[in-house]
Amino acid sequence: MEAVSVFLRDLLAAGKSEPTLRSYSVDLLRWWRFLDAVDVAWDLASRAEARDFSCWIQLTVKQRLQTSRPRAARLSSRVPGAPNPVTGKLAAGDGYAPSTVAHSETVLRRFYDFHRDCGTGPVLNPFPLDASRRIQRRHAHHNPMDEWIPERTGRYRPTVPQRIPRAIPDDWFNQLFAALPSDRDRALVAFWISTGARASELLGMHQCDFKPGEQLISVVRKGTRVRQELPASVDAFVWHRLYQHELLRVGVPRG
Repeated sequence: MEAVSVFLRDLLAAGKSEPTLRSYSVDLLRWWRFLDAVDVAWDLASRAEARDFSCWIQLTVKQRLQTSRPRAARLSSRVPGAPNPVTGKLAAGDGYAPSTVAHSETVLRRFYDFHRDCGTGPVLNPFPLDASRRIQRRHAHHNPMDEWIPERTGRYRPTVPQRIPRAIPDDWFNQLFAALPSDRDRALVAFWISTGARASELLGMHQCDFKPGEQLISVVRKGTRVRQELPASVDAFVWHRLYQHELLRVGVPRG
């Protein structure tokens, strides 16, 4: 699809990462399949189609792939939406999560804004902003002691509930930590717990990103791609040092 390819090339030129492009493509593919079902071209879609799509994505049941793996069978046997008895994390429900619906609305609104500015799409965006948020000046009479409230909200964007921080009991965490097979895995988990960095950010670190004397590590943030230093625990650096000694014992040259 040329319209999608041009949009993705613009995102790529803006420095968006590959996972971001993939998530945008999934949302666009879902919208394209809906338009194909109602027999409407993408550049002829109106706010009626956008409204019906927003209702459909919040009510539809996701199709799940059939698999014979034991773990997948155990997960599928759980009640949809039931919390994990240890961590409290909710199981995947039958429908799309509110965050997925909100992300889809943002992507589609940005897609049509892009083609409207280029003159290759409809003049009216099928996914408009909420008019009630634009009747006054943005952030008018804002109290500097209060937090900034987002005012650019889409008309068909659902309310995303705030997540409650999750945790597991100390005994369960100790069992998990003791079951790890190597000092490398223990170091990664220790850095993950003490810094709060994403797993992909920790796996992308190099040897020069560790500063034991300052108890800091450097990671490249997923969204901004900016290198940021994070304070880590002493135990994490101890496990990292043990992992280094483990490498030296297997014949890795020093230095």
